[in-house]
Amino acid sequence: MSDYKNSSTDLTLHWFFAGLLLCLLIAYNVICHTIGAEIQINIDEGQRIFIKSILYAIAIILFPLTNLLRHILLRLNQTMPGDNPAKNRYLITTVITLMTIEIVGVFGLAMFILGDSYNTLYIFTTLAILGIFLHRPREEEYRHIIDALRSQKPHNG
Repeated sequence: MSDYKNSSTDLTLHWFFAGLLLCLLIAYNVICHTIGAEIQINIDEGQRIFIKSILYAIAIILFPLTNLLRHILLRLNQTMPGDNPAKNRYLITTVITLMTIEIVGVFGLAMFILGDSYNTLYIFTTLAILGIFLHRPREEEYRHIIDALRSQKPHNG
């Protein structure tokens, strides 16, 4: 268990990145509230509904797809040979999955710019926050990577 003593501090950069993405979501909302009328281009409602429907479908597909991607990346982190430490491997997994989910938040900003209401912005923002929560850095996953890499060492040496 002593090998895990730094596992919480090892994830500081991971948590910083998750916090940065949350700040971006807040910034999208603040921008829309402060200069919303100036950035909206108000396209035709029919086109807007069509685009919004496509973006909702993409968002719905992105959630299980990101979950699958995370599962695959975590497994690769545990099995890929090399000298890349567990901390870096897990950071790459965290960045990729969180960036994939951040796209959903950008959908809300895009729809707002296209002339949609705050409601759509809030829905996509809430979905992105949910995604960030679901794919946040987890100490347990990180420890599994450490254990898997440690068990590979004797076989490689």
